[in-house]
Amino acid sequence: MGTKTYYFIGIKGTGMAALARVLHDQGNTVLGSDIEKETFTQGPLLKAGIEILSFDPANLKPGMTVIKGNAFSEDHPEVQRAKELGLTIMTYPEAVENEVLNHTSIGIAGAHGKTSTTALLAHVLDAVEPTSYLIGDGVGKGNDNDRFFVFEADEYRDHFLAYHPDYAIMTNIDFDHPDYFKDIDDVRGSFETYGRQVKKAIFAWGDDENLRKLDVDVPVYYYGTGKDDDFRAENIKRTPAGSTYDAYFRDEKLGTFTIHLYGEHSILNSLAVLAVAYMEKVNMDEIKKELANFSGVKRRFSETDVADDKMIDDYAHHPNEIKATIDAARQKYPDKEIVAVFQPHTYSRLAAYIDGFAKSLSKADKVFVTPIFSSIREKSGKVSSEDLEAKIPGSEGIDMATINKLEQYHHAVVIFMGAGDIEKYEDKFKELVNK
Repeated sequence: MGTKTYYFIGIKGTGMAALARVLHDQGNTVLGSDIEKETFTQGPLLKAGIEILSFDPANLKPGMTVIKGNAFSEDHPEVQRAKELGLTIMTYPEAVENEVLNHTSIGIAGAHGKTSTTALLAHVLDAVEPTSYLIGDGVGKGNDNDRFFVFEADEYRDHFLAYHPDYAIMTNIDFDHPDYFKDIDDVRGSFETYGRQVKKAIFAWGDDENLRKLDVDVPVYYYGTGKDDDFRAENIKRTPAGSTYDAYFRDEKLGTFTIHLYGEHSILNSLAVLAVAYMEKVNMDEIKKELANFSGVKRRFSETDVADDKMIDDYAHHPNEIKATIDAARQKYPDKEIVAVFQPHTYSRLAAYIDGFAKSLSKADKVFVTPIFSSIREKSGKVSSEDLEAKIPGSEGIDMATINKLEQYHHAVVIFMGAGDIEKYEDKFKELVNK
């Protein structure tokens, strides 16, 4: 395809960093700019030899192709300079669509589970066939002659409507992002529009009533544990070592599969992977082997031993994600006390889901709620973390000054959940317990 020089405006963003690595692996020259503050995406970029600069219009040179992060407006000084130089400027979704069109592509969408499913599909296919991938946690890999391109297709602000993949996996439809979508029908409408851009087939979770309503132009194969699902898991055995099940496509048994992952959602994610592999006639024995040796993604049920406790870090910030994380912990540690430390993420999100949060968190043995993590856009709201505590029997507030409340738990599973800066509580907990 010939090599180019790509300049990323906002290269440290999770999607941008992943795409930068894909284009770099294809033999292109890749560099970009961002803020000084260190991010988790920075190390892998530098390790790959990708230069990260401070914002400066002088960075732009003739001949570059510019990829602009979603957070940057047309009046950003670097964008202005790129226009002055007459450079090709692409948005992040436009640049991803380029990869989509050059491979057999699979776009993973859904309110929850898309990063985990994308990572699992990328791992499995990459071990069996040449595969490029773009995962929403900042991970990307590519080379010039890959058969498959696996990517996360984010519904937020309808970003996924830029894509026309061969296949789509839809893990679920939920009313998420209340700052953008009006209601559940608005969200479903966006998924349906995306579905009509898919070229070969859609794989969708069969228990989701909104996914069952999809009106699209390609076949929809449903996966799950129900008799009406096309791809089914039967004879499921969930143990502290993981899950094993028999997989079927309609009446055809595909084999017995084992995953060393936890929670019912992990079984569903792996079924979606099997469905893609089956349709593309990828060797099932090899798929079986690769499913069994996948160990998960960062910030999703990420475990650390802290003194005599198991500490789990998880990005869960929606009631269904919290429910799945606690379910996974119960499967892996059936005899341990489950302690949840939850950081609400923004006032608007807490207000929208407060009853759901209370119901899901109540599945833990003990719940602590931190102060709300507020965004730059909203500094206050009509709801408080105390309002959530009031709905959960026996729950308590916790903050950096009172985190020593966790010292009373021994041989427990302490789950920290949130999408803000929950890591600061984890660090303080480790410091206290390990002293």
